[in-house]
Amino acid sequence: MKKLFVAALLLTLSVCAYAQQDYVGRYDVFTGFSYLDSPKLNLQQRGFNTQIGVNVRRWLALGVDYSIQEGRASLVATDLKPALQSELTGLVGPTITAALTVPFDATTQTFTAGPQLACRHFKKVTLFAHPSIGAIHENISLNATQGSPQPYASLIVGALLQQGTLHTTKPNDTTYFYGLGGGADYNVTKHFHLRADVEFVHVFLYSDLLASARNSVRLSIGPAFNFGKNVSR
Repeated sequence: MKKLFVAALLLTLSVCAYAQQDYVGRYDVFTGFSYLDSPKLNLQQRGFNTQIGVNVRRWLALGVDYSIQEGRASLVATDLKPALQSELTGLVGPTITAALTVPFDATTQTFTAGPQLACRHFKKVTLFAHPSIGAIHENISLNATQGSPQPYASLIVGALLQQGTLHTTKPNDTTYFYGLGGGADYNVTKHFHLRADVEFVHVFLYSDLLASARNSVRLSIGPAFNFGKNVSR
């Protein structure tokens, strides 16, 4: 991922040397629909994403990013740390452990700040790339009564609640994430754009519960507004 990021930055810089857009406003605001996919947990979440930036150069912006998404998935035994899997196997046996599914609701928030490189070679399209490094906060609600097989699901959730961060039926965790992001603006007018942004990130939430980290992809799409004094260089 690091090599991919460096390559994307070099490509953006090389193309940006031939900027063609007449107007680049000092300030940039985006808000739109956001979709977060975590394939390892089969978790798909939907919500919104907001970005606020300041163009310090025509090719460089500094800004902040916030998103929140909600979704539902099911926890299975193989998602858990090996020690927990062994504990559950000793508690209910290998057959029931293998069949375990415990639905959960998840609300995920991300907070990011940093630089973004822009390529303005094309009149109607602005390409951009940026690192995705920040904090992620997630709250989950375990639905033991909907788990399978019953009544073992309720028993298993009770055992999980004794582990690590899971002190309530609505545990939460906060940690960092890192990755690479980028996308494009379609410049409808000099002040109004349509933006598509994609982030590829690596995160390790609930490290005392889950067996491994997960890779997630966030897609955001919506309107962006560019305004303020024209940035000349």
